[in-house]
Amino acid sequence: MGLFALSLVLTTTAVFANDPVARTNTSTLWFEGWGSLFNATLTVTGPEGDRTETFKGKGTPQFALRDMGDIVDGVYSYELTAATDEMVKIKNPINNGRGDAEKTEIPKSYQMTGSFIVSRGVIIKKEEILEQ
Repeated sequence: MGLFALSLVLTTTAVFANDPVARTNTSTLWFEGWGSLFNATLTVTGPEGDRTETFKGKGTPQFALRDMGDIVDGVYSYELTAATDEMVKIKNPINNGRGDAEKTEIPKSYQMTGSFIVSRGVIIKKEEILEQ
């Protein structure tokens, strides 16, 4: 039974091993462990509703606070969307007039969301927030 439980844990870990990991420093958000993702769009929304989008065909998109213009303290949310190298069958194909060149599969999509906090004009780690 112990061997089964161990193999289950290793399998579960392997499923999530290719997910990018969001990283920040005081002024930038980026992702590590990018793997085979491509055609990525990173959308960041500031605390007052300001939005910025960054597209990258290959590699990881990055967000720098200066991209927002005026830096406002508060919670910033982000959404990362990209295509993977895994192909999935199109469930409801349409006749697009391409005949034999028509595709029956498309790249599987990937989505990740998260947030970070800006205080005094710099990105801070959530662990650094202390209740007073």
